[in-house]
Amino acid sequence: MRTPAEAGLAQQFEAAKGALPGDPVRREQAFRLFAERGLPHRRVEEFKYTDLRTLVREAAPPAAKPSAEAASAALARASAFAGCGAVRIALVNGHVARGESDLDRLPAGVEIVPLAEALGARHPLLARISPVAAARDNVLYGLNAAFMTDGAVIRVAAGTAVETPLHLRFVNAGAAPFATATRVLVVAEEGASVTLLESHEGPAGVAYQANDALEIVVGDHATVRHVRLNAQGRDALALSTLAARLGAHAAFDTINAVVGSAVSRHQIYVAYAGEHATARINGAAMLNGRQHADTTLNVDHAVPHGVSRELFKTVLDGESTGVFQGKIVVAPHAQKSDGRMMSAAVLLGEGGAMSNKPELEIFADDVVCAHGATCGALDEDLLFYLKARGLPKPEAERLLLQAFLGEALELVEDAAIRETLVAVVERWLQARA
Repeated sequence: MRTPAEAGLAQQFEAAKGALPGDPVRREQAFRLFAERGLPHRRVEEFKYTDLRTLVREAAPPAAKPSAEAASAALARASAFAGCGAVRIALVNGHVARGESDLDRLPAGVEIVPLAEALGARHPLLARISPVAAARDNVLYGLNAAFMTDGAVIRVAAGTAVETPLHLRFVNAGAAPFATATRVLVVAEEGASVTLLESHEGPAGVAYQANDALEIVVGDHATVRHVRLNAQGRDALALSTLAARLGAHAAFDTINAVVGSAVSRHQIYVAYAGEHATARINGAAMLNGRQHADTTLNVDHAVPHGVSRELFKTVLDGESTGVFQGKIVVAPHAQKSDGRMMSAAVLLGEGGAMSNKPELEIFADDVVCAHGATCGALDEDLLFYLKARGLPKPEAERLLLQAFLGEALELVEDAAIRETLVAVVERWLQARA
């Protein structure tokens, strides 16, 4: 039997599908996966610790496209990445705000088209959408494909080194619950390099529902650096999927920092399509109250000589809950693969909980793979050492936590962007103190 949320989603799709841009057949196919399975629940292994059938009680109505004035008002507050000198692509309630974006002032070699326009015009780059096969079997990703309204299609031309970061700023605004479904496709052609910033923010006290997907195709010898910040409202449900396909000798870095939303689930799918590719995947989550943050990772070493490094740090205060599920799969012919994955969590009280499930599936015999997970409190000896030198306990704890989370932030090479994330950590620690 369908829950009220499942029935509501089915009714919304029937009412909206005729007006949504793009190929209706592909939308029907994507929704069919949800219609057959419903919202994921604890009996589905990859959702064992995040039971969305229980957590999602109602389906919020799709957000309407805001007026230019409303979009401008929503974006009036400075973003976390305001000091990074990035090219802006602003989306308000899931719709591109042209007047607040830099679409007419793009760096040479960069093409950006709003997704709604690209779907309506059957843009040729849409042939690269859904680049990772494993993601297509995910219900949340399917729901995004069925309901996606806007976003962006970004192309970085072959051989182009983009010095200015591109900032995808997602802002949600409203006084009543609403839902958004955005998708961004990034194609970095052979030899290109680009830095992507992605930030998500929204109002407190509004139980809105966001389902976002970012797809990245990293061409041969291309480099993509990606930094994501979840600063959603504290009552939000934030679902997100990152799917990346790596060509030969490609380099891909991504980090997800989490401070917002009541419930969040960030799904990462990385597929190796060319040899000698490298991926570095990090995360830093700071949770308190009754927040629930889930990171689920799937790295598919499908070809030889791939290298992957995963490092996730979680700090839990109050009665918050953290989840890390990571899987590295090495195909039978993917010899010389090198994959290492680590999840570490610090619990600052008795009420928090952390669930770790690292996995390796290795079908080749000439590989180097390892995984690990730790959970514990702050080191009492280190706290005593700092307090013995005159530091109050809150300040001593803050220094230790900064060092703990800082290891994950070291992935970010750009000093201005890294300092932005460090400032996010410091604000969270100061609020706790």
